[in-house]
Amino acid sequence: MFSLYGNWYYIPLILQGLCLLHSFRNGTQQRWLWIIVFLPVIGSLIYIYQEVISNRSVRIKAPDISAVFDPGVKLKRLENEVKFTDTFANRIKLADAYLDAGYVDKAVEIYTASLTGAFAENEHVLAQLIVAYDKQGRHREIIPIARNLYKLPQFARSRIHVLYAIALEQTGNIAAAEEEFKTMKGRYSYFEQRYQYGLFLLRQDRIENAEKIFSDIIEEQPHLSSVERNSNKVWFAKAKTELKKINAA
Repeated sequence: MFSLYGNWYYIPLILQGLCLLHSFRNGTQQRWLWIIVFLPVIGSLIYIYQEVISNRSVRIKAPDISAVFDPGVKLKRLENEVKFTDTFANRIKLADAYLDAGYVDKAVEIYTASLTGAFAENEHVLAQLIVAYDKQGRHREIIPIARNLYKLPQFARSRIHVLYAIALEQTGNIAAAEEEFKTMKGRYSYFEQRYQYGLFLLRQDRIENAEKIFSDIIEEQPHLSSVERNSNKVWFAKAKTELKKINAA
């Protein structure tokens, strides 16, 4: 009985810690910090409802239709949000929107200015900065950022891992780049990563090796579930295109 009671004792502390971490990452700590700290259980439950459940339901039930047809509407709305409520979360939402809309320089300006204090090593911002630097061709600056994120579990299968490998290649570290691509190989998985590895091999004039990778990707397609085929169909199509180019050459 004592052991069971002891385990229950830690649940409010764990809940409180998770809420505080989520709040700091989203830049809402000024509003929620003392509520979560002085009302550990009730405050945490209120926070989860207000910041997680309610926000998620709003996003699902009320998509911004006007922003789909006119991205400028979304940008203007986010710019106004930053103007009136200049929080870390609002700034990063705006930077993400700038990046998606092709305003890469503006996105980079916000990302770099936001990497201060408690947010100096924010994983989302660092990952987005890698994407932005890749678009700008600033491959040398990608490498130290990617190495800071390298040990994260999600890094291995992520697009930023691919961009890291490409950055190594573009800065002359061909062998190191290939080693990174090789860590992203696997049967019936890693289709984007393997496709990019095939392109890397083409750039190194290793045509037969690239052809093998593209062929393997296509041969695995019929053996996948319908969900897996649909989620990776773009890479199957791209692999077929590259094979046609090789065969036509």
